[in-house]
Amino acid sequence: MYFNHFGLRQAPFSITPDPAFFYEGNMRGDMLAALLYAVKHGEGIIKVTGEVGSGKTMLCRMLESRLPRHVDVLWLVNPSLGPDEVLYAIAAELGIDAGREHVRRADRVLRELNDELIARHAGGRQVVLLVEEAQAMPLDTLEAVRLLTNLETSRHKLLQIVLFGQPELDEHLALPRMRQLDERITHSFVVPLLPPGQVGEFLAFRLRAAGHPDGALFTAAAARRVARASRGIIRRINILADKAMLAAYADDALVVGPRHVRLAERECRFVTARRPGRRTVAVALGAALAALSAWLARVMAG
Repeated sequence: MYFNHFGLRQAPFSITPDPAFFYEGNMRGDMLAALLYAVKHGEGIIKVTGEVGSGKTMLCRMLESRLPRHVDVLWLVNPSLGPDEVLYAIAAELGIDAGREHVRRADRVLRELNDELIARHAGGRQVVLLVEEAQAMPLDTLEAVRLLTNLETSRHKLLQIVLFGQPELDEHLALPRMRQLDERITHSFVVPLLPPGQVGEFLAFRLRAAGHPDGALFTAAAARRVARASRGIIRRINILADKAMLAAYADDALVVGPRHVRLAERECRFVTARRPGRRTVAVALGAALAALSAWLARVMAG
């Protein structure tokens, strides 16, 4: 809607992960480089954790897009699968016809997985499994995934695994029954929140990627307000920025100011939900004053 008004080719703040909008600041570029190295040279399981909306999925997409051509990428996007079901899902990703689940035994599927991985390794291929929303996987399924790292030659693992999940994944791995999986993790990364001082740079980067010549559409005060309201969570920054630009467009403004961000905040539940209403504040203040009056009365009576 506002593309022509602001001189843009496309939406600058879409929440759909697009590698063209990958922001390498805040150590994210370095983290991607480390992930690529770990996948190409690692022998264990890699873990990436971060808060909801922090940019894990974007990092996952960037990892896939920058892996060498000899690396075959498998996806596991359904975290609710059981231990046997996860084998069938991975077999399907490898192009193995596992047949009907109640007919084909899981141990047979595992043997076929091993044969296929050995064949690919012999052909100079490397296979990596990317697991999203790993914190939502049943513990038995996580253990089944761990057992896949036992598929190996005398010198190399046949399957590299990368777990992407929210901080709850660390809580699961800390459980005594998950000790073996935790000890198989050779590289661990945490996707950081965006510091307030970098939000303006992030906004300008996204705007330039969308076609704006210099990205200077948000005033410094507007960027500070976005930083405060979003708490550094990338998804929230994008949602607020998009709504603020709509408000500026409706205002026929050429830049986005703090007032436009304030209007955007009213439409974002993650901002309004944590702000107590005036009635709530008044009730709380009244209760505090009543408690203070009662205390003073007891002191005076004593």
